[in-house]
Parts: sequence; C-alpha cells; structure tokens
Amino acid sequence: MKKNRFIAIIIATGVLLFSCKNGKKAERTDTLTQGIAEVAVDECFAPILEEEINVFESLYREASVIPTYTSDARVYDLLMKDSIRLIIGTRELTDNEKAVINERKQRVRKYRIAIDAIALITNKANPDTLLSLDALKGIVTGKVTNWKSINPASKLDSIAVIFDSPNSSTIRFIKDSICGGAPVGHNLRAIAPESETVDINQVMSNAKVIQYVAANPNALGVIGVNWISNPNDTTNLSFINDVNVISLSREDDATPKNSFKPFPYQMALELAYRENRDSEQKGTGGYPLTRNIYAIITDAQGGLSSGFFNFVANDRGQRIILKAGLLPANRPMRLVRINAK
Repeated sequence: MKKNRFIAIIIATGVLLFSCKNGKKAERTDTLTQGIAEVAVDECFAPILEEEINVFESLYREASVIPTYTSDARVYDLLMKDSIRLIIGTRELTDNEKAVINERKQRVRKYRIAIDAIALITNKANPDTLLSLDALKGIVTGKVTNWKSINPASKLDSIAVIFDSPNSSTIRFIKDSICGGAPVGHNLRAIAPESETVDINQVMSNAKVIQYVAANPNALGVIGVNWISNPNDTTNLSFINDVNVISLSREDDATPKNSFKPFPYQMALELAYRENRDSEQKGTGGYPLTRNIYAIITDAQGGLSSGFFNFVANDRGQRIILKAGLLPANRPMRLVRINAK
C-alpha cells in the first residue's frame, strides 16, 4: 500500500504540473471510491489510521489515501492554510477557524469518530499501579516530584514525566484537562523534538515513550491508549507486556475498587457518567482521562476525501477503531450493570 501511495504522489504532481503548464485549471476526476486523497493525522493516532487506510485501499483498489502524520498543532494549521482538506484531530474548530473557512466559501463537515484515552504507563519494576487524579495533578504541575510522596514505601526517587512531542495533543490535554490552568512542572519532558512530518516506518515519538519507560524505573509515561493496546486480545481487556498501565481514581485514596484502567468499556462508563451527571442513574464513572477524536473535512462532497471520511465514520471503520482499543463513537455499546448480592 505504501508503494501505491508513492506512485499516487508522483501521478498527482505530474497532473498538476501539466495543467499549470497548459494554463488550465485541473479538473477533479476522483470519486467516493477512486482517485487520490490526502489526510493530515495527529501522529498519536498513526497506528489506527494506517489500518483504516490499508482496509479502505484493499476494498477500493483504485483509491489511494496519502497520510501526513504530524503534530496536533500542524494538523489544524494545514487545514487552515487549505493545504489539506481532511484531518483527524482531537478538537473541534474554533469560531475564528470556522470564519476563515467560511470566507473561502467552503463547507465544514465534522464527525466524532472515536473516544480516546490518555494512558499512564510505568516501568515493570515500579509496584505503584494506582493513582488518584489529585496526585496526578500534583505530579504534572511539579508539586509532587518523588515516588515516595505517592508511596512512602517506594524504593524509587524522582518522577520523570515523559510525553511525545512539544506541540502534541497529549501535552495540550495535560495542560487543559489535568493541570486545570496551572503551569506544567519542570519534571515534564518531550521524548522527541517537533517535526513537520513523521515517518511511519521509523520509531515514532509515542513508541519512544514506551521504550523510555520500559528502560527507566522512575519514569511515568503519558501516551494515547492505542499505542499500548494488545493487538492479540479481541476482548480489549489487556495491554502490551512491556510496561505497567496505571489505574486512576477520582477518590483521594486510590484503591483497586475505585480505580479504572483505559479499557473501552470503562471509557463507555465514563461517557455515560458525564452524559447523566445530573441523573440519579449517573453511576460512579469510569476511566476519567478521555477525549474525543474528530474527522473534519472541508473538501467538496463526492470526492475520495469524502469517501474515506464516510468509511471511517461508518460500521467498517468503527470496527477498526474498536479493535485498536478505543471506543467507537458511532457504534452503540450496551452497558449492563450487575449488582452482586
């Protein structure tokens, strides 16, 4: 598939140069299932989008989807510059961004395609696998800098918080949803520098976070859950064996009973909790560090960009999202509460 994408780039460039040389405006020939389309993707979701693209191209042999894996900030910058008209990211457009697109006489279409979780990972030698949200906030704001502050019996020293890259959606989530307006601590470090594009064939920054945590007992990694999901577990109830995955609690005293891991069903419990917050049936919630993933398109309907946009949002694409360990946004999940007597 990657070879086909390379060929598609050459063909697209040749057509553009020929049209410019002849002084003619290039006419679109793509359809919903054939042609060439580009998509800018938050690199945090590269594994999922690679699978989505591979399945889509295997179904539609005359289709070629060319991804640009980059930082969260650059994904939206490419859309605003009209360089790419289909993106996958973790936030909706701002009113100012919508106004810019409206001035170009383009129509914005948006789909929430998945609910993602920000997972916390530690070294296998670290026995502490429970953490409260309050303690986590203390860690990422630099108020809690030592594992002994979390557990006096710990044999580990200073906490090194590792995330992917400086302008990623992960660090934005840490600032907005965990720090709550407080500045991040000096103990946070990006594992990779900022780059315009990311080569899927190289070791990506999220994979480097896993490698660092696996090699350093004091580390606490912050990462998208799809990077640690067990691809061999069809039940989505386990993770890779390289690292420990932290269970999080809303309570000050985190216990196994009140703490949750970033499994899809526990993301669903959290979603139900938030949607029924004012109801007597709201429950206790689930894994608290969740965020939405959106597909946003400004391209005209009827082209291959729209075809891929529809594919990801519909049943086949949603199955791929579930297999990757995320919660599909457009596929119902039935939650059954069992009360033990």
